[in-house]
Amino acid sequence: MNETNRVYLYDTTLRDGAQTSGVDFTVADKIAIAQELDALGIDYVEGGWPGANPTDNAFFADPPKLPRATFTAFGMTRRPGRSASNDPGLSALLDSQSPAVCIVGKTWDFHVDVALSIPREENLSLIADSIREIKARGREPLFDAEHFFDGYKANPDYALSCVQAAYEAGARWVVLCDTNGGTLPHEVETIVGEVAKRIPGSHLGIHTHNDTENAVSNSIAAVRAGVRLVQGTLNGLGERCGNANLLSLIPTLSVKMGFDVGISRDGMSRLVHISRMLDERLNRTPNRHAAYVGESAFAHKGGLHVSAVEKDPTSYEHVDPALVGNRRHVLVSDQAGRSNILARLREVGVDVDPRDDRVGLLVDLVKQKEFEGYAFDGAEASFELLARRALGEVPDYFRLAAFRVLDERRWNAKGDLVTLSEATTKVEVPGPGGTDNVMTVAEGNGPVNALDQALRKALIPVYPALEGMRLVDYKVRILNAQDGTKAVTRVMIETADRHGNRWATVGVSANVIDASFNALSDSITYCLYRSGAAIDSTKAA
Repeated sequence: MNETNRVYLYDTTLRDGAQTSGVDFTVADKIAIAQELDALGIDYVEGGWPGANPTDNAFFADPPKLPRATFTAFGMTRRPGRSASNDPGLSALLDSQSPAVCIVGKTWDFHVDVALSIPREENLSLIADSIREIKARGREPLFDAEHFFDGYKANPDYALSCVQAAYEAGARWVVLCDTNGGTLPHEVETIVGEVAKRIPGSHLGIHTHNDTENAVSNSIAAVRAGVRLVQGTLNGLGERCGNANLLSLIPTLSVKMGFDVGISRDGMSRLVHISRMLDERLNRTPNRHAAYVGESAFAHKGGLHVSAVEKDPTSYEHVDPALVGNRRHVLVSDQAGRSNILARLREVGVDVDPRDDRVGLLVDLVKQKEFEGYAFDGAEASFELLARRALGEVPDYFRLAAFRVLDERRWNAKGDLVTLSEATTKVEVPGPGGTDNVMTVAEGNGPVNALDQALRKALIPVYPALEGMRLVDYKVRILNAQDGTKAVTRVMIETADRHGNRWATVGVSANVIDASFNALSDSITYCLYRSGAAIDSTKAA
């Protein structure tokens, strides 16, 4: 292997990523994510900071077995006035039994003078003594040079003396950190080039934050200048605006730039999976527009684009989507032409002759629906149903005869102000002797949830496939009105089944509850159609 072409990957999702607003990993989350990172082929998995909190203490007390990755503990240098062998913080790191230990230290003279309030020479001793102690205890030492780029711009000689102290003391990696995230790519490339004159690139790393939307670009600039270790997080998690996104860096460094990042082809094809797995763990909606792994990363909407992609995908795709575990996605909207409709139909398994007159009618129908307020480029399940209904392929699984939703806002017996929602539905469903008229009543957390509960209460006895189906996202948008309270309303619903499959549907009406029912009805129908539910079920009570 050519070491000059090898770029090592260091994941700090479980530590730096945990500082993301709204993110709170459990021990079970940390174990599952660490194992996924190991299976992906990441070189270093930073587990957290032993001694910092109960979760990290429990995690390091019984760490997961990682066959490939080097499990790493994070902490700080010894404190002033303490020896490296008698510092509680450093001892907690070394007692963790992690094969590698990464410590952070000051490299900006401003911080040494103000935050630590110690002589600058003493700070050099903190760094060197800590690295020596880690190495003497048989661990692999790494040094995170905090605020390095700001420090270099303020006092290059002192910043360089800090990283040299770590390197000369035996640090395997000296990581240059853009802690405030304000450095730009051209500055990174220039500064790293100067550092590489003192410390070989084979021992240099980069750690960037995304405060100027340049974390990935800065990491690439640093690699171009010689560093061979890149720190980052999954999906760009991190404090403030996040860290460098490893899921963008991995294919860029490997596929675009030709570096060996230690990820196999099979591992590369798991990038979408690991991105979605993290979002699922955090109960977050995936970023549709994320590079490489987003649902829209290889989506084509304009008719001219789709026509060209049909002839040769490279006309509008910079890499093969399958390489990262993604897929080509043809969107259907009022900008669609026959190429979009035909490609989307093929994608969902509908075989239709391109010369079929119904294709043209479907194009016109989509454009008319979008004029009315529908949006099929974000609600592909509704489009598929629209198309299959036009081709006569979707059975009438149920028919809503009527529904009523009541909201009551009142003081309860405890003196608390509460709002209660109750829905009543009358649904025609197939039964053993023909059509049954079923009336159900259900309460819910809001009118839409109550309506959803009442509908499924009527349908599940006939269609068990609906068991475990749940609404995971609900969006309302007001369309084309000066007075928003009188506007036409578009409702988008995202639903998941018990296997984790997700789909989106859309409903439009002047009444928000009616629009919600339209989207909900499509969602239920789509679930039944995709599950192969039989309309002549005899499972009704």
